[in-house]
Amino acid sequence: MIGNLDLRVELDKKIKIGDIRYNRQVSIMAAKLSYENEALNKTVIQQHWQMHFLGLHNFWNAYEEQYSTQAIMFQDKIEDPNLIVVAFRGTSPFNANAWITDIDLSWYELEGLGKIHAGFMKALGLQKPIGWPKHINQQAQEQNNSNSKEFAYYKIREELKKILSKNEKIKFIVTGHSLGGALAILFASILILHEEEWLLDKLEGVYTFGQPRVGDEQFGKFMMEKLKKFDVKYYRYVYCNDMVPRLPYDDRTLFFKHFGSCLFYNSLYCGKVLEEEPNKNYFSLLWVLPKVLNAVFELIRSFILPWIKGNDYKQSWSEIIFRLVGLIIPGLSAHGPVDYVNLTRLGTNLHLPQSQEGLKQD
Repeated sequence: MIGNLDLRVELDKKIKIGDIRYNRQVSIMAAKLSYENEALNKTVIQQHWQMHFLGLHNFWNAYEEQYSTQAIMFQDKIEDPNLIVVAFRGTSPFNANAWITDIDLSWYELEGLGKIHAGFMKALGLQKPIGWPKHINQQAQEQNNSNSKEFAYYKIREELKKILSKNEKIKFIVTGHSLGGALAILFASILILHEEEWLLDKLEGVYTFGQPRVGDEQFGKFMMEKLKKFDVKYYRYVYCNDMVPRLPYDDRTLFFKHFGSCLFYNSLYCGKVLEEEPNKNYFSLLWVLPKVLNAVFELIRSFILPWIKGNDYKQSWSEIIFRLVGLIIPGLSAHGPVDYVNLTRLGTNLHLPQSQEGLKQD
C-alpha cells in the first residue's frame, strides 16, 4: 500500500553530499523503503543507491507477545562512506498490531524524565515488567520468555557499536515516517537515559517525517536539554495539513507535547521554522474549509507538477485515489510519503533557530 503511493526508488542525483538537502533526502527515502520487505530493500539499496545493505530486522514486543517493529540499516558508501542510516518502519495500513501501538494512549513514566507514550515504548523494546535496564540479562529474558527474541533498541544499539567501533570517523543518523519517526526520536531518548555518550557523540541527527507526539512537557524539556548537551540535531518535518503530527492531542486531558522546532512546509513546499504546527490539534472548525480547499489544490497539483518538474513527480493512480480520499478526510492524504519526499527535493532549505544553535547543522 505505502509502496504503491510513491513508486520512486531512485535518489535525486542533483543532491550531493554537502548539500543541506542530502541527509534529509536519504532519510525520507530510507523511511519510505522501511515499509517494504527485505528483498526489495536489498535490491534498492545495493543496486539503485549503490550502498551497503546491513540488514532488515523484525523485533519482538514483549507486551503484545509478537513481532511488531521493523527497521533497516545501511551504509552510504558512495556519497558519504562514513554514514550509517537506521530507519524505523511506520504504521502499516493493514496491520492491526501497528494500529494498536498507535492508539495505546497509556503513559510510561520515567522518574525525573517525564511521561512517554507507552505504545511506542513497547514497540521499541520496553521490558516486561522491569522497564529499561541498560543490559538485558538472562533473568530478564526468561521473564519475557524471550531467549531467542530480539528487541529493537537493544539489537540496533548492539549492531551500531560493532560497526562504529571499526572506524572512528563513522557517524549515524536515525529516521522514520509516522510511527517510525516516533521510534527514531525515542531511540535517541533511551540512549540518553542509558548515558551512551560514545554512541551519542556519533549520532549526527534524528530526522522524522509526520511524527506524532511522544511525551509530555517535562519529557520535552529533558530531551531538548540533553540533545543540546550531546550536540545532536533533531529535525521534525511536518507537511501542511498532515493529521498525524497533531496527534495524540495536546490538551488538558492527554497532555502530549511536541518538543524541538517544527520544520513546517505548506502545499507549495515553502518552509518555515515554527514552535508548533498550525491547527495543532487538527479538529478546529475554523480550519475545515481551508483544509478541504487545500486538499482540492493538492489533487489538481498532482496532475500539474510532472509538467513543471518532470516525470519524477508523476504520481501513481493509487496516490491520486488517496488524494480523493483526502477530500473527505483532509489531512489523511497529506500524511503519505509523497509530499515528504517532494519537500526534501523541492522545499525551502531550513536551519534550526539560534535557540538550538548547539545542535549540529547539515
